[in-house]
Amino acid sequence: MIKITLPDGSVRSFDKDVTPYEVAVDISEGFARNVISAKFNDNVVETTTPLTTDGSLTLYTWKDDAGKKAFWHSSAHVLAQALEELYPGVKLWVGPAIENGFYYDVDLGEGVISEKDFKTIENKMIEIARGKYDFNMREVSKADALSYYEGKNEYKVDLIGGLEDGDITFCDHSTFTDLCRGGHIPNTGIIKAVKILSVAGAYYKGDENEKQLTRVYGISFPKQKELTEYLHLLEEAKKRDHRKLGKELELFTFSQTVGQGLPLWLPKGAELRERLESFLKAAQKKAGYKMVVTPHIGNKDLYVTSGHFAKYGEDSFQPINTPAEGEEFLLKPMNCPHHCEIYNAKPYSYKELPIRFAEFGTVYRYEQSGELHGLTRVRGFTQDDAHIFCTPDQLDEEFKEVIDLVLYVFSSLGFDDFTAQVSLRDPENPDKYIGSDENWDKAEQAILNAAKDKGLNYVVETGEAAFYGPKLDFMVKDALGRKWQLGTIQVDYNLPERFDLTYKGSDNELHRPVMIHRAPFGSMERFVAILLEHTGGNFPIWLMPEQAIVLSVSEKYEKYAEKVLNLLENNEIRALVDNRNETVGKKIREAEMQKFPYIIVVGEQEEKDKTISVRQHGGGDLGTISVENFVEIIKNNINKSLKTFK
Repeated sequence: MIKITLPDGSVRSFDKDVTPYEVAVDISEGFARNVISAKFNDNVVETTTPLTTDGSLTLYTWKDDAGKKAFWHSSAHVLAQALEELYPGVKLWVGPAIENGFYYDVDLGEGVISEKDFKTIENKMIEIARGKYDFNMREVSKADALSYYEGKNEYKVDLIGGLEDGDITFCDHSTFTDLCRGGHIPNTGIIKAVKILSVAGAYYKGDENEKQLTRVYGISFPKQKELTEYLHLLEEAKKRDHRKLGKELELFTFSQTVGQGLPLWLPKGAELRERLESFLKAAQKKAGYKMVVTPHIGNKDLYVTSGHFAKYGEDSFQPINTPAEGEEFLLKPMNCPHHCEIYNAKPYSYKELPIRFAEFGTVYRYEQSGELHGLTRVRGFTQDDAHIFCTPDQLDEEFKEVIDLVLYVFSSLGFDDFTAQVSLRDPENPDKYIGSDENWDKAEQAILNAAKDKGLNYVVETGEAAFYGPKLDFMVKDALGRKWQLGTIQVDYNLPERFDLTYKGSDNELHRPVMIHRAPFGSMERFVAILLEHTGGNFPIWLMPEQAIVLSVSEKYEKYAEKVLNLLENNEIRALVDNRNETVGKKIREAEMQKFPYIIVVGEQEEKDKTISVRQHGGGDLGTISVENFVEIIKNNINKSLKTFK
């Protein structure tokens, strides 16, 4: 007999070689019908894998992220089989599950896949799926694996070359075999709906010097209804694409003449950024932060000392050589080394700590051109960066206060659905990180304690830490249910050592401060992009570039429209007048497209009664009211959405 521990802590005894599926049946036959994947002692296994030792078992359904991953990974195998049958001679490379769906990278030789081929591929995948073929894993020796692919697929041969005997497995279903580590659904019949989403070029191993393969993206579901709903969300996402909305709302643009990945903020966009900065600066001031300003460049030695050059040098712009021999500067890839030097500008006593430096600092990273995407992936971006230097005893309280600040930002901007992610180092790859095990242990424990004490809904992800310390990331769901990483807090014992930062303790000896990195927005560019897509351009009223537009029915009422505008501006309401010689209907339609929260129409009756007719964006008419009542409506809406920090 073996003992199986379930996620609720209960322990059940089974005969040796029991499978995860049989354990699920023992729990509930109804539950077992929905189980599609499993994890045993932290290893992904098939639902048919015999369990031979005591251990912990987690069973997954489609509702679990791990279940979806197995579903989409299995679907990638079905895609690969379909491509082999439709494109004889195709060579497969890799086909992983991704956040939404899966892809497979293939070498089509002289063949080409275009959008007109998508339906044919989908039909072939559904045909295969209906065969209800089991996914079967088997161990293969390195020699046999090489023999299977040699002369047929140099990409798989290359993959196998990096593996050892005992680590190589094949997965079989139907007439198809693929090199695979495992993690599949029981059979292909569970796949009921498939959609090929797109094709793109992808360099072999991600190296632009290697051959370009074809990447086929797809997604699949256990019900047709779920695919239909997903495609509807995709259409909504297209409407909300921040690149489209940014152009329509005249917020930002890009210029090939200026350079790829370098956004240009237009007047309305610049005002939007300024309001976001003012919002956070006000909260930071209450929390005891001091604003600093640092240069856009720094001596290369600064980033060598910090460790950023060793880790990110390849992703940075090339060094700038000055007329002085051997002197090199870099465009600033990070703000933290500069803030360390500001701290080092004077000695501190323990009585002066914590020291909190904040900066909206612009940094530069040379992202590959193929990875650039609107504002979400750029080469120059501004971080709402801050660094807290505190004593070890202050770390717990300081970290919790930063969590409070992040939650305040989220609540004020309508991000209500989020999960915290505690990102720890990967114990299997210590070379990825700098610093002692002792400091890492203390930093990781501090973050875990803070997440628990603040009652956060959090998960732990091993291997996701920054190279200099663990972090707490906030994974936010937007209005379309998509996950974004927004806001991060990191504990760092390493940079204080590298920059020899000290403070004088109560014992009159020098001690090392602990450093907290934090950025609630992350970067202004990416945050604005996500906010645009989350709100569809309908920002909270306090953030809108203009909160109202005044439309005059004809030129006879232009003076009254200007009078209304002055009254609004005197009450600190952002508005403008549209006195163009156009019909009121056309003006209203265009104002709706421009996302004005309120549209005010004035004509003969309004001028006579000293009133305004108000229409709310997407909400219909509010009727005819006084300007004073309208001002009260806007201020109440602002107070509801913009809370006071502490």
